[in-house]
Amino acid sequence: MTPEVKAFFDDATNTITYVVRDPAGTRCAVVDSVLDFDYASGRTDTRSADAVIAWIKDQGLTVDWILETHVHADHLSAAPYIQERVGGKIGIGDRITVVQETFGKVFNEGTRFRRDGSQFDRLFREGDSFHIGQLRGDVLHTPGHTPACLTYVIGDAAFVGDTMFMPDYGTARCDFPGGSAEMLFDSMQKILGLPEATRIFVGHDYKAPGRETFAWETTVAEQKARNVHLAGKTKEEFVRMRQARDATLGMPRLIVPSLQVNMRAGHMPEPEDNGRSYLKVPVNGL
Repeated sequence: MTPEVKAFFDDATNTITYVVRDPAGTRCAVVDSVLDFDYASGRTDTRSADAVIAWIKDQGLTVDWILETHVHADHLSAAPYIQERVGGKIGIGDRITVVQETFGKVFNEGTRFRRDGSQFDRLFREGDSFHIGQLRGDVLHTPGHTPACLTYVIGDAAFVGDTMFMPDYGTARCDFPGGSAEMLFDSMQKILGLPEATRIFVGHDYKAPGRETFAWETTVAEQKARNVHLAGKTKEEFVRMRQARDATLGMPRLIVPSLQVNMRAGHMPEPEDNGRSYLKVPVNGL
């Protein structure tokens, strides 16, 4: 089946949120939502999520799933806010427990922070399937950018998160804890093994040099032929390129708040005795 896909581009983080709709009915899923966050003031805003919710309500849709491709390091998830207003189960990869264990130590989280993935409604494994109305979704475990990255293959569409970007921009970084250029290469081969007409929807776009507009939809065939980091490269060549490139990259602007919130399924840390939540900055910790 061919799902209908509505994209919402967030200018502040270059993130694309998708609403994936069963064309034969009124069921849908939300992929990689965004909670607006101003780091300087510590204030959150829901305008991006509200735009998604308004469209869902305008279309008369029912939300079955709120899906995360991974624990994002560049934006905060609005999953619980969307769930509260329009329903749906929150899903992520089962390797979230590895991410929670890693960053639970980085942020010195206490025993109240559960590292078993129980903040999420469903933990997906390689080969799992789910449904959006009559649409079947299949789960591919595609680590490399993070240990918990998933690709959701829904009908003829694949939602790859940060694994790969548009062909003229390349692929994701692999230098976060638990990342691996070798694993990323293998994961991308899994994605490129899908039928060539499969539509690929990427998690971010930054406009490659020479391109004037943002874009987020490509195909397996286009990625095979034109991805600037992959096409014609051996695994060894890719790994050398990726490692050298990653060594030049700075940390994402919102990595500190994003990790603390997203490993909790979009929830803020537990309020302290004054009723307010706080986000930690680990000095020299990242």
